Amino acid sequence: MSPAGSADEGRPELRASHADRDKVVELLRIAAGDGRLTAEELDERLEAALTARTHRELTVLTADLPAGPEAGLDLAGSAPREVLRIVRKGGSAHQLGRWAVPKRMEIKVAGGNVRLDFTDAVITSPVLHVDANLLGGNVVIITRPGVVVDADEVEMSGGSVKIHNPEGPQPPTILRVEISGQVRGGNVRAHPPRRTFWQWLLRRRPPAGSPGRPAVGA
Repeated sequence: MSPAGSADEGRPELRASHADRDKVVELLRIAAGDGRLTAEELDERLEAALTARTHRELTVLTADLPAGPEAGLDLAGSAPREVLRIVRKGGSAHQLGRWAVPKRMEIKVAGGNVRLDFTDAVITSPVLHVDANLLGGNVVIITRPGVVVDADEVEMSGGSVKIHNPEGPQPPTILRVEISGQVRGGNVRAHPPRRTFWQWLLRRRPPAGSPGRPAVGA
């Protein structure tokens, strides 16, 4: 008689679906944007995820990420809306913390303010389309490494659009925010998180022994 539990031996592994592969791909993109994977590691794992046939092959690709080995298959719990609409006539609206980024946003602001903070956002799609119509209002976007903002399609009539995408070598793009619409007397701003006073001070402080700062014990 076979030992207890051996009935599971030889049972075929559970096959992965297209949705399972897509969830792991997005988890890998997020990990790369957070600096947990290099560009080479991301490319290697993405190729493996897209060709994976079973759940076991997928869980191996996310086993060393903080969220845990099954995280790539649990993203459905934070599934975003297809469209997120924000309408403000005065007042403020905020998307902060760990929020699920939709595929499309419609923002209508008249004298109000909207703040979209992607610092800890759950990114489940590589592109976010934002239709922004501003009349004396403001939209502020806080980016993070791997989040790029494109506002070339915005029609201007008064107001301003200022997009700060860091220069130089950058991590793989995990989200491209494409903004279109009309700005009439309003403002669109996009930039990384601002440094605190102490971060600014420490960044400007020259190292010990360098010109302008005496060495220790001098």
